[in-house]
Amino acid sequence: MSFNQIFRKEIINLPKLKTINCHAGKLPFYRGRNILNWALINDEKEFGITVHFIDEGIDTGDIILQRTYPISEVDDYSTLLKVAYIECAVILYDAIALFKNGRVESKKQSEIHPTGFYCSQRGIGDEILDWGQSSRDIFNFVRAICRPGPMARAFLNGKEMYINKIDYIKSAPGYKCKVGVILHKNDDGFLVKTKDSFIRVSEFIFDGKIKVGDRFEIK
Repeated sequence: MSFNQIFRKEIINLPKLKTINCHAGKLPFYRGRNILNWALINDEKEFGITVHFIDEGIDTGDIILQRTYPISEVDDYSTLLKVAYIECAVILYDAIALFKNGRVESKKQSEIHPTGFYCSQRGIGDEILDWGQSSRDIFNFVRAICRPGPMARAFLNGKEMYINKIDYIKSAPGYKCKVGVILHKNDDGFLVKTKDSFIRVSEFIFDGKIKVGDRFEIK
């Protein structure tokens, strides 16, 4: 689980019953790295956890068990991590039980989709927020890398701001105006113009102050 190296064929085939992996992605989709982040960025309504045989590819081995879990409007990276920490252990245990009972039946990933897709690892600089996206895309981006992730970053008066949460305002009207502009400020946070409407930045760290919920703290 969460291993960042590729095993050689000799090692994969060393155990009598081969080698298995637990992957927090709905294979054959979401192979690769930082899967929970990418699932949120892509506005998925569910994410998967898969136990599969390891082969010489990246998350391409035959599937042993797979389960899916819902993603709601209030979910973010931290809540999906909590689910994954528990459910990865549960499904991995269930897969091992199949081996113990001699009832393993695997399925080739190509039977689900001929290609599937891969996700790349996120790196330094990927946390910079682009206000030129739609409100929905920005909402998904911020919740995808919130704590314990690096948090989204923006700049105000040349100073870096860490943004941990924004509110997606479904009733916000669509209109054209200069993007990235602060439209309004109050105790709940501040409104920022996006490509299609606006969002509210409600949790952030800026200039020594931390806005969390309905309170400000000094960093």
